[in-house]
Amino acid sequence: MPNSPSAIKRLKQSQKRRLHNRITKKLIKTYGKRTMSAIAAKEFDKAEADLRLTISKIDKAGVRRVLHPNTAARRKSKLMRDYKAAVTKAKAQPAA
Repeated sequence: MPNSPSAIKRLKQSQKRRLHNRITKKLIKTYGKRTMSAIAAKEFDKAEADLRLTISKIDKAGVRRVLHPNTAARRKSKLMRDYKAAVTKAKAQPAA
Protein backbone atom coordinates (compact mmCIF):
# COMPACT_ATOMS: atom_id res chain seq x y z
CA MET A 1 0.00 0.00 0.00
CA PRO A 2 1.24 3.49 -0.76
CA ASN A 3 2.04 5.68 2.21
CA SER A 4 2.48 9.20 0.88
CA PRO A 5 -0.49 11.23 -0.35
CA SER A 6 1.03 11.59 -3.81
CA ALA A 7 1.54 7.82 -4.09
CA ILE A 8 -2.08 7.24 -3.03
CA LYS A 9 -3.26 9.65 -5.71
CA ARG A 10 -1.08 7.99 -8.37
CA LEU A 11 -2.52 4.59 -7.42
CA LYS A 12 -6.07 5.90 -7.80
CA GLN A 13 -5.23 7.50 -11.14
CA SER A 14 -3.58 4.37 -12.50
CA GLN A 15 -6.52 2.18 -11.44
CA LYS A 16 -8.95 4.54 -13.14
CA ARG A 17 -6.86 4.62 -16.34
CA ARG A 18 -6.46 0.83 -16.31
CA LEU A 19 -10.23 0.33 -16.09
CA HIS A 20 -10.84 2.82 -18.91
CA ASN A 21 -8.17 1.21 -21.11
CA ARG A 22 -9.56 -2.29 -20.51
CA ILE A 23 -13.06 -1.16 -21.47
CA THR A 24 -11.75 0.51 -24.63
CA LYS A 25 -9.74 -2.56 -25.66
CA LYS A 26 -12.72 -4.82 -25.02
CA LEU A 27 -14.95 -2.59 -27.19
CA ILE A 28 -12.41 -2.70 -30.01
CA LYS A 29 -12.31 -6.50 -29.85
CA THR A 30 -16.10 -6.72 -29.76
CA TYR A 31 -16.56 -4.41 -32.76
CA GLY A 32 -13.81 -6.25 -34.62
CA LYS A 33 -15.51 -9.60 -34.08
CA ARG A 34 -18.84 -8.12 -35.12
CA THR A 35 -17.27 -6.83 -38.33
CA MET A 36 -15.64 -10.16 -39.09
CA SER A 37 -18.88 -12.09 -38.49
CA ALA A 38 -20.75 -9.73 -40.85
CA ILE A 39 -18.04 -10.30 -43.47
CA ALA A 40 -18.29 -14.07 -43.00
CA ALA A 41 -22.08 -13.89 -43.38
CA LYS A 42 -21.62 -11.85 -46.59
CA GLU A 43 -23.65 -8.93 -45.18
CA PHE A 44 -21.43 -6.31 -46.81
CA ASP A 45 -23.58 -3.25 -45.99
CA LYS A 46 -23.60 -4.13 -42.31
CA ALA A 47 -19.93 -5.10 -42.49
CA GLU A 48 -18.98 -1.74 -43.98
CA ALA A 49 -20.88 0.17 -41.29
CA ASP A 50 -19.27 -1.95 -38.56
CA LEU A 51 -15.88 -1.56 -40.22
CA ARG A 52 -16.13 2.23 -40.17
CA LEU A 53 -17.12 2.19 -36.50
CA THR A 54 -14.33 -0.22 -35.60
CA ILE A 55 -11.71 1.81 -37.44
CA SER A 56 -12.93 4.95 -35.69
CA LYS A 57 -12.56 3.27 -32.29
CA ILE A 58 -9.10 1.95 -33.17
CA ASP A 59 -7.97 5.39 -34.38
CA LYS A 60 -9.15 7.05 -31.20
CA ALA A 61 -7.42 4.41 -29.05
CA GLY A 62 -4.18 4.90 -31.01
CA VAL A 63 -4.26 8.66 -30.63
CA ARG A 64 -4.97 8.39 -26.90
CA ARG A 65 -2.21 5.78 -26.49
CA VAL A 66 -4.54 3.07 -25.22
CA LEU A 67 -3.03 1.10 -28.10
CA HIS A 68 0.39 1.77 -29.54
CA PRO A 69 -0.07 3.68 -32.82
CA ASN A 70 1.63 0.91 -34.82
CA THR A 71 -0.69 -1.66 -33.24
CA ALA A 72 -3.68 0.47 -34.18
CA ALA A 73 -2.41 0.77 -37.76
CA ARG A 74 -1.80 -2.97 -37.98
CA ARG A 75 -5.29 -3.83 -36.74
CA LYS A 76 -6.92 -1.37 -39.13
CA SER A 77 -4.88 -2.74 -42.00
CA LYS A 78 -5.86 -6.33 -41.22
CA LEU A 79 -9.57 -5.44 -41.01
CA MET A 80 -9.47 -3.57 -44.31
CA ARG A 81 -7.50 -6.34 -45.99
CA ASP A 82 -10.02 -8.98 -44.87
CA TYR A 83 -12.99 -6.82 -45.86
CA LYS A 84 -11.64 -6.04 -49.33
CA ALA A 85 -10.69 -9.67 -49.93
CA ALA A 86 -14.21 -10.80 -49.04
CA VAL A 87 -15.84 -8.16 -51.26
CA THR A 88 -13.55 -9.02 -54.17
CA LYS A 89 -14.26 -12.72 -53.76
CA ALA A 90 -18.03 -12.08 -53.63
CA LYS A 91 -17.90 -9.96 -56.81
CA ALA A 92 -15.85 -12.59 -58.62
CA GLN A 93 -18.43 -15.29 -57.92
CA PRO A 94 -21.70 -14.79 -59.81
CA ALA A 95 -24.84 -14.85 -57.66
CA ALA A 96 -26.57 -18.20 -57.85
